[in-house]
Amino acid sequence: MKAPLFENVIQYSGEFLDLLLPPILRYMGDYPHHARNPIELTDQIFGPATQHDALKDEIYCQIMRQMTGNSNRSSMERGWQLMWLCTGLFPPSPALRSHARRFLESRARDQLAADCLQRLQEMLSKEPRRFPPDPVELEAIQQNSTRILHKVHFPNETNEIFEVTSTTTIRELCDSVASQLKLSSVNGYGLYLKTRKKVKSLEENQYFFDSTRQASHSLKKAKKAKEASAAAHLYLVMFKRKLWLNVIPGRDPVADLMFHFPQEVPKYLKGRHNCTREDMIHLGGLLFRIQVDSDKSQFVAIPKMLKDLVPADQINLMTPEDWKKHISSSYKDQSGITVQEAKIRFLKVASTWQTFGCSFFEAKQTCEESFPNAIVVVISKKGVGFMAPETKEELVTYPFSRITHYHARNEHFHMSIKTVMKCSKFVCETAKAEIIEDLLRSYISMYERQRLPPETTSSPEVYYDEFF
Repeated sequence: MKAPLFENVIQYSGEFLDLLLPPILRYMGDYPHHARNPIELTDQIFGPATQHDALKDEIYCQIMRQMTGNSNRSSMERGWQLMWLCTGLFPPSPALRSHARRFLESRARDQLAADCLQRLQEMLSKEPRRFPPDPVELEAIQQNSTRILHKVHFPNETNEIFEVTSTTTIRELCDSVASQLKLSSVNGYGLYLKTRKKVKSLEENQYFFDSTRQASHSLKKAKKAKEASAAAHLYLVMFKRKLWLNVIPGRDPVADLMFHFPQEVPKYLKGRHNCTREDMIHLGGLLFRIQVDSDKSQFVAIPKMLKDLVPADQINLMTPEDWKKHISSSYKDQSGITVQEAKIRFLKVASTWQTFGCSFFEAKQTCEESFPNAIVVVISKKGVGFMAPETKEELVTYPFSRITHYHARNEHFHMSIKTVMKCSKFVCETAKAEIIEDLLRSYISMYERQRLPPETTSSPEVYYDEFF
């Protein structure tokens, strides 16, 4: 039904109207449809407008038109759902803004009117969303809830629930997580989306639901239509330590136990660090205590537990019985400490190594004759280095200031390095090329911002740690 307040609204092409009106009518139940999932309809309604500004007012107009004079209670409930979603995506233009406000103010008796009005007002001071509503948003409003809760996972295999809004940014959610966990600082942490095949770092300036929607959209494209609704749930939101600068074990026990220890142990057990036999025995005793606490009857199980106590490439350094003898002795020497104290002691030992907190990426190269074909790319606060995987010998490390160009393409990482006489190029093949590129870009960006005057800098972005 057309109301007078819409008479002067700019008219758009029939092609776009044909695209927008049918899915709105179908979602509201005023037109039959065969959509397998409501998200298909909201994508049809809002997707084009996130790409074409001219359609944003038309969506507001069409929703208000269908709600004007509508006596169908079910249709009106779904109309309010669409309005709630719309006001969290983008505002109407100045030409339509007063009409939209009057529409919402005149319907104050409706439960969602005040909330939609508040969302519209907040959106006027924010950037529009880049993607249509996330399935989590749609699910919430369909259950008559304007409060959205999302699970965030941590490296110590725990998780907590956090409240997010349609315009919560990644940075704001990071701040909320750090505050709820009582971390001493949010600097050095970040959010990631983990899917079955990859882990993606989320940009702190982006909206949280734009980031999750982008990921679920990519997953959905790779699946059959009947599996589309499940695609949105094939990822985990993870909060992790990313940049290992100024990490001093013992200074922030919460961070040590939730992040530093569970993120560093896999690197140690994978054999990434060059450590002494004495260190391995000492750490083996600590890791055994962490596994069994005070249960000494588990000494007999040590030979079968070595993969969880000793670096993989060093297990054959001694016989299983010799490892058992030394690890049990180390365990007894640490009598009286708790599991939590053992984890922090592990970190204190590991923090003495130059490779503590580094990110490691296995790769193959053929462009540098003096390097082995199989190498490990090492990213640290000092720059980009290359390590021989067998000997763990540091082949070379280039500071970030000498890296002039870098990019990932088709599982190959390309990097140009400035030398005294010329600029040399290095190329390696690795499944983690995109992660290396992202990490390198983030480090360089951080150091560039640190050189700016204090009043122009913001909290530094911080970056990738090794996930696998």
